[in-house]
Amino acid sequence: MAYLTLDRKKLKTNYDYLNKLFKSNGIEWAIVTKMLCGYEPYIKEVLNLGIKEVCDARISNLRKIKEMAPDVETVYIKPPAKRAIGDIVKYADASFNTEFHTIKLLSEEAGRQGKVHKVIIMIELGDLREGVMGDHLMDFYESVFELPNIEVTGIGSNLNCLHGVMPSHDKFIQLSLYKQLIEAKFNRKIPWVTGGTSVVIPLIDLHQLPAGVNHFRVGETLYFGTDLVHQTIFEGMEHDVLRLYAEIIEITEKPVVPIGTMEANPSGETYEINEEDYGRTTHRCILDVGLLDINSDYLIPEDKTFEFVGASSDMLVLDIDDNDQGYKVGDLIPFDLKYMGALTLLNSSYIGKRVI
Repeated sequence: MAYLTLDRKKLKTNYDYLNKLFKSNGIEWAIVTKMLCGYEPYIKEVLNLGIKEVCDARISNLRKIKEMAPDVETVYIKPPAKRAIGDIVKYADASFNTEFHTIKLLSEEAGRQGKVHKVIIMIELGDLREGVMGDHLMDFYESVFELPNIEVTGIGSNLNCLHGVMPSHDKFIQLSLYKQLIEAKFNRKIPWVTGGTSVVIPLIDLHQLPAGVNHFRVGETLYFGTDLVHQTIFEGMEHDVLRLYAEIIEITEKPVVPIGTMEANPSGETYEINEEDYGRTTHRCILDVGLLDINSDYLIPEDKTFEFVGASSDMLVLDIDDNDQGYKVGDLIPFDLKYMGALTLLNSSYIGKRVI
């Protein structure tokens, strides 16, 4: 059975790196756990790091976190759905918002539960996912400030999540100015400007992050050590906190060219034959993991001689040429992962999960 590992020591190394970086720059930060898909043993490892604030986009995950660590502040990091308001107020201390009607419902529900619910207003900076448009911002805030049981604790933004718009000094100056304008007009203090995500971290070392941005929420770089701007690994961080091990279930020397009449496979793909491959054979290696669990585009094999041939729902096929490495049935093949690959594996009930 294929399985995923989380390396406790490497996770701690990455946490310490980020914690030192943020503290030395006067920045507070939270860990984003949505990639862990509510898997409690992995969430426990994150909570054991000592983080005080956790962000997630699934209410069921926040409920587990609150049950495991009631004192940790939980943040729901997408605009709430109307039918989920009760659970959001119950399990999230704060939520990201862009719609006045939704915040009004949160206010009413917080009153029923005897709570004050914190909100962070997300502002559109160009990536065109969630966010209030800048020219509507003052009217929006004026309405929100009048609601009972609601505390506006920050403004925020997301970049690079939908259209790939990259963060920049100018965009964060704009975000910081919005905060200053709101505070000046309404005589209200906005504690946090939460503009920072994994893709923003490189701006710190480049001294391009305005001082007004004082809060980050980080997932990908914690788990993969990734500098998302330069597509490298930060020096001193670990890239393989998470790793997949898939078992070889068949190795056979087979023709390179399929035999018979060919049409599209179940994934809708058609195979194009290279005439030079007629008569050639190669060793095909089949692993016990498939498209139901992960797309091979998100797998990074430790053995760079592997060539991905294709995949079906439950099996992945590799070309290992002459098998000079001496692989045999039953061997475990390790893979590093990209973020979206780890996400799908953690969401799969067919993949084993271990802490090492």
